[in-house]
Amino acid sequence: MTPYDMKHVAAKLVELHARSLDLAAEVVDTVRPEHLDLPSPCAGWTLRKLLEHVLGQQQGFAAAARGAGPDLALFADAPVGPDVAAEFRRTGAELTDAFREAAAAERALWLPEIRDGGPFPITQAVGFHLLDTLVHGWDVAAALGTADALVATVEADDALVGTLLKVTEAVPDTPEARAPGLAFGPGLEPGEGGGRFARSLALLGRDPLWKAAG
Repeated sequence: MTPYDMKHVAAKLVELHARSLDLAAEVVDTVRPEHLDLPSPCAGWTLRKLLEHVLGQQQGFAAAARGAGPDLALFADAPVGPDVAAEFRRTGAELTDAFREAAAAERALWLPEIRDGGPFPITQAVGFHLLDTLVHGWDVAAALGTADALVATVEADDALVGTLLKVTEAVPDTPEARAPGLAFGPGLEPGEGGGRFARSLALLGRDPLWKAAG
């Protein structure tokens, strides 16, 4: 693949990632203050904790895309303010701009939370965050009881759901990679009749049929 082709692939992936952010933002738009103490599919995390993690990751990936080194502090959880939807959209827009700049410059990213920290090629880094965006978007929607709508929308976008599954299948499913406290649990067997989004969730240790107890 020529350097031009690589840039083209990176640019297309960044726009798919922007699409994933738009879909997740539509979910976060529906979060109200009274929802923040709801349980989420992330074991032990309330919806507030999940959103703090998501905001921190968006800020950390943006810093990495602009050339920051392997500094874990850049990925720290960000407190949820009075308008979490606005914060999600602001940090998401900043991340999209940073990814576009990094793709144009063919800049690799240091991601200290992943394996040896990198540096990772821009396409791989964007793929990582696309997966995070859609899966955590589903986490938020599941906590709110609205996951079916997000799943249907993603499933209808062949390029987006295909990329999600491809990235998911590359995530190691070993005891070291799926230990308690890490991003993903041991993979589950995908149920019958589920689509590619449901398969991705199951491979990452999520139950696609998760509902809050009670």
